[in-house]
Amino acid sequence: MRIVFLGTPDFAVPALESLLDAGHEVAGVVTQPDRSRGRHRHPTPPPVKVFAASRGLRVCQPESVNAPAFREELARLAPELAVVVAFGQKLGRRLLRLPRHGCINVHFSLLPRHRGAAPVAHAILAGDAETGVTILRMTETIDAGDVLAQETTPIGPRETAGQLAERLAPLGACLLVKAISSLAAGHAQPVPQDPAKSTPAPSFDKEDGAIAWARPADCLARFVRAMNPWPGAFTFWTRAGCPPLRLVVHEAEAAAGRTTQPGRIVSADGTGIGVETGEGILRMVTLQPAGGRAMPVGDFLRGHPLSAGHTFGPASPA
Repeated sequence: MRIVFLGTPDFAVPALESLLDAGHEVAGVVTQPDRSRGRHRHPTPPPVKVFAASRGLRVCQPESVNAPAFREELARLAPELAVVVAFGQKLGRRLLRLPRHGCINVHFSLLPRHRGAAPVAHAILAGDAETGVTILRMTETIDAGDVLAQETTPIGPRETAGQLAERLAPLGACLLVKAISSLAAGHAQPVPQDPAKSTPAPSFDKEDGAIAWARPADCLARFVRAMNPWPGAFTFWTRAGCPPLRLVVHEAEAAAGRTTQPGRIVSADGTGIGVETGEGILRMVTLQPAGGRAMPVGDFLRGHPLSAGHTFGPASPA
């Protein structure tokens, strides 16, 4: 089948590669424009662009995928189908109707649960025991189209959002090829979603990673996993006479314990830093101080004389 692929991040690459390996004709690859990243703000190409260029594919990077000029350019490619994986722009009605077989999306959740831009993180936040991948027909309402195929997988008890997305990517790539084969053969059986069962999964801003110590420890342990790698769960170490130190928490676990003051440190040794929460103790195992690298708690404590009675919380009192 003649396909146009729309995707941007690294976990969209396996889907594009699977289309090529399955013998489909990828007429073009559409991805986001290069963005400035890093300390020196150098323009960096999206991972999908890098991979597509390595395979000699035509790459387009429109600021607006729905602009008339780009829509005309896409029409000249005469795609039979468009495949979308974490592209990052909403497709308008005219674009959705352009390919003969329409547009399909690889979504990393078990729709209708977790509709939105961050389904993997929200599955962990919600404490879901399992998640999966959905292949769906795209409509003007985001993530609301008929389901063409689904596959389920358990969520590991210590799995971060980044690790889970990395594991879901090849699962989705394999399911995508099967779904396209069914479409081409006329065997696809689309299943409408039940909107009453949908849950929102919006994207996160940088400040959404702030740890609210009044929440229960088990919820905060999931929060740390869900915010890894983006935006990162963080807090501030506050000490008398010193400016607050921002700390990103990469790994933490919940433990039982009596609590009276959320955010107060109750223990600090090489095995972890225990902090009171709204219910139970959160043991922080891996930390990253501002301007530094991620490190085990033991390494952090060797350079930072933290002790019981110190507190974690916002940079300044609310």
